[in-house]
Amino acid sequence: MTKHAGGVDPVARSRARRRAAQALYAWELGGNPMGRVIEDFRHEQDMQIADIEYFEDLLNGVAEHRKELDEGLVPLLDREVERVDPIERAVLRLAGYELKYRLDVPYRVVLNEAVEVAKRFGAEQGHTYVNGVLDKLARAWRATEYEAASR
Repeated sequence: MTKHAGGVDPVARSRARRRAAQALYAWELGGNPMGRVIEDFRHEQDMQIADIEYFEDLLNGVAEHRKELDEGLVPLLDREVERVDPIERAVLRLAGYELKYRLDVPYRVVLNEAVEVAKRFGAEQGHTYVNGVLDKLARAWRATEYEAASR
């Protein structure tokens, strides 16, 4: 695996995000405790090439901060959180968690990765919705970084 600055493997992180979006979807629909969902996903073959620690951090972080993440998303949505497509909702919460709590990840990486996951698993134009909402969220939650990138 290729490691980049800070020992991070971007391919393994991308895979962790994709699997985390699927796990969040399963968590919400299945109603199982997050620990059980993580355990179920941990044993799947492609998890061997994912960043397991990051996968678990994303899932536990979203589970722990879901109410706060949703409160940040609500003003930016055109409908209630629960009416957003379940995959898109999972992607928005994951990216919201990264924007708020994983300041080690540049906001543009968060947005790009979220759009890619939404393209892969979401509705046909879901990625454009995700991108629009997350752009506004990044402007609010990463204002300094956002402004610096806009110059």
